[in-house]
Amino acid sequence: METEAYLKLMLITVGLMAIAFAAMAIRILIKKKGKFVNLHLGGNKEMKKKGITCATSTMKRDELTYKAIKI
Repeated sequence: METEAYLKLMLITVGLMAIAFAAMAIRILIKKKGKFVNLHLGGNKEMKKKGITCATSTMKRDELTYKAIKI
């Protein structure tokens, strides 16, 4: 009896998640120039305007411009 309730709950959960993913995919396919939102700070136009970058981009830039200091 308990296993049946667990299986029903799992099926409902998987079904709802499938519907949610399908809705996101349909929105992207239907929308003109549809694409996923870029969540990376380096790709955000407003953050670039303010001079804010992510740690990864900053680290890459610093590695390219690194000059050793003589002690």
